[in-house]
Amino acid sequence: MTRVKRGYIARKRRTRIRLFASSFRGSHSRLTRTITQQKIRALVSAHRDRDKQKINFRRLWITRINAVIREKGVFYSYSKLIHDLYKRQLLLNRKILAQIAISNRNCFCMISNEIREKMDWKEYTEIN
Repeated sequence: MTRVKRGYIARKRRTRIRLFASSFRGSHSRLTRTITQQKIRALVSAHRDRDKQKINFRRLWITRINAVIREKGVFYSYSKLIHDLYKRQLLLNRKILAQIAISNRNCFCMISNEIREKMDWKEYTEIN
């Protein structure tokens, strides 16, 4: 049986993997077997951390909104603000609310107080 030389295809595959791992340190960028292991590990970490990043940003936005609410002239909690936003069917997500809270606190306080006053008035008229 004749010998089969797979050099071109195998070399092409290995160089493609090496390009991915070129910035890794030590044998992680030099040895083919460890390069493939590190590539799998890097891609798994990237996938996991993309989800984690979304969670962390949501947590940051909630913290910023809550800090501004408790600090300045709005005398109720974050959860009540979000509940009132949903009741009024306002399309302001947490990211936009956090940006408004950081950049223009007076505008944010006006929005939250306006929501609160209208909700109090509506509940008052339903009772009477």
